[in-house]
Amino acid sequence: MDDFSSKAYWENRYSKGKNSGAGSYNRLAEYKAEVINGFVKEKGIHKVVEWGCGDGNQLIYMHYDEYLGLDVSSTAIEICKNKFSEDPTKHFVLINDDLQLSRGYDLALSLDVIFHLTEDAVFKKYISDLFSVSNKYVCIYSSNYEEKTKPFIFARHVRHREFTVYVSEAIKDFELIAHIKNRYPYNILDRKNTSFADFYFYLKKT
Repeated sequence: MDDFSSKAYWENRYSKGKNSGAGSYNRLAEYKAEVINGFVKEKGIHKVVEWGCGDGNQLIYMHYDEYLGLDVSSTAIEICKNKFSEDPTKHFVLINDDLQLSRGYDLALSLDVIFHLTEDAVFKKYISDLFSVSNKYVCIYSSNYEEKTKPFIFARHVRHREFTVYVSEAIKDFELIAHIKNRYPYNILDRKNTSFADFYFYLKKT
């Protein structure tokens, strides 16, 4: 998509005082928390890593024993560190070329991120990194279709992809085990309270 940089977009957005968007607030945030907290409890998950923690508002609703939030925006990381400064179970680290993580997490999360990765190379590296740190589960909350034309209502920071096809081809040691359709499917007349994202849960093959 021409010279657009998703990393620069989000750093600029947070540095200007804007938030992570409607998907991380109100009804949609509560819905995501309901699904993920239920999954975490059911599967006995303890260590969680999230690729794209944003401003941390979604995290307020979550129940994790141990959490690492990652983001490409240094401003977002500072926001989260300040917001959760009194919580020793939560840590935040900037995503950069020096970042190295082991496959030591029960669950790797990607919430409302994939359709913001407009560059092909960035998308492919993100998918690789996301799955590389999980020793059991990956949860993706995203749209899952190829965008043929770009509707005028969407800004340059949105690109829809049929990511499940790419994952099935590129990530051989995980399998899709669940697809949960959104309780509040996208409605153009209620954009702040509806979403084109669904839940996709993956399990590492044994």
